[in-house]
Amino acid sequence: MARPPRTADSPRAAGPARAAGRAGASAQGGAPDPTGAVAPEAAPTAPTDPTGPVEPTGPVERLRAICLALPEVSERVSHGEPTWFAGTGTRARVFVMLADHHHDDRLAFWCPAAAGAQEFLTAREPERFFRPPYVGHRGWIGVRLDAAPVDWDRVEDLVADAHALVAPRRRPAPGP
Repeated sequence: MARPPRTADSPRAAGPARAAGRAGASAQGGAPDPTGAVAPEAAPTAPTDPTGPVEPTGPVERLRAICLALPEVSERVSHGEPTWFAGTGTRARVFVMLADHHHDDRLAFWCPAAAGAQEFLTAREPERFFRPPYVGHRGWIGVRLDAAPVDWDRVEDLVADAHALVAPRRRPAPGP
């Protein structure tokens, strides 16, 4: 099956992580101009609600919001895909990686899972869960975002569990 063409609003073509990787661009997005000023990118087209925050509109935006709501999380492009890291500096470790048709025709994400979870989920719901390439042998789980309907409560749980597995442990402050 042929891969769909990338567009300007493709998850790998836009977003703060992609903008931050370009020389002269700001983390908020935008392209450098000859004067050195950064022009803001167009605002998202999500419907606005004056009484509350704007909900993410697509599966990638929703996954991004779930990941970034966790403590000490950063997003950057790794292996050509948006990837979320827990921790800071050299201690930051990947806990969610988007797989936007990376090796096949799926829109999914990969994350580490507790021992036995990969086998259980892939056996029980193979239409939603799979063993991802490269990291599957270490117990990571692939979660499809294009198999409707997506159980976002379960996605939140899997992402939180993955974050807890890799996030640096906090040491208690030394006592008096």
